[in-house]
Amino acid sequence: MRILSIKPVFTTTIAIVAIHLAGCQTMSAADMMSTGTSVLEATSITDAQMMQEAQIAAVSLDQNNTLAAANSKYQKRVNNLAKHLKAVDGIPLNIKVYMTSDINAFAMPDGTIRVYSGLMDAMNDDELLFIIGHEVGHVAKGHTKQRIRTSLLTKVGREVITKTAGQQLAVLTASQLGDFTEKVINAQFSQKNEREADDYGLEVLKQSGKNSEGAATALEKLAAMGDSNSTFVTQMLSTHPEPKARAARIRKAI
Repeated sequence: MRILSIKPVFTTTIAIVAIHLAGCQTMSAADMMSTGTSVLEATSITDAQMMQEAQIAAVSLDQNNTLAAANSKYQKRVNNLAKHLKAVDGIPLNIKVYMTSDINAFAMPDGTIRVYSGLMDAMNDDELLFIIGHEVGHVAKGHTKQRIRTSLLTKVGREVITKTAGQQLAVLTASQLGDFTEKVINAQFSQKNEREADDYGLEVLKQSGKNSEGAATALEKLAAMGDSNSTFVTQMLSTHPEPKARAARIRKAI
């Protein structure tokens, strides 16, 4: 699924709500108006509200995954590589490692960035820093905010958005939170988003004095893993598509 603009998501959500209401005999006119109001309010979710949901989701993810110990070789390696990446646009960056053989990394709009140990094992330092920089790029360019907005819009039917604009979002149940975080993490970025994040990651390499070649070889490694049908890389390729074409573009940029 590609990140959609607000207008088509809004239209689709209205249609789904309308279909649902047509088959419901017990929903009152007030309920219908309430749901419609929630849809309208969802289109104007504030940055503060999105940050709130991102923080809740990040805490939930950390609780359900094994974080690398602060003194582990994985966390020390990330800390060393990303020592100059402290904040972006005033947002503090929180870069940690999940201990899993999967090949993946993701970012949240609150500056949460998680890198999987399986990915770290597959990449040299230049390649890993490019991927970390790529994820920081998604935060810097506002792509992760759009992920949160889109995921919240798809959950309007569950009354995730409060009735009054400006209030905090409703507290999610455990199942809603799990569904919400899954949508955020698994949403596919657009080609434009990926190009912008790749360019950001390449610039991070340059500014850190690292070899720019690492940007291309990181993407080529991901493409090769995908060609080999590696089960460990499936999620990253589904959310960050076309690594082979992206690598070719980066080589031209280099």
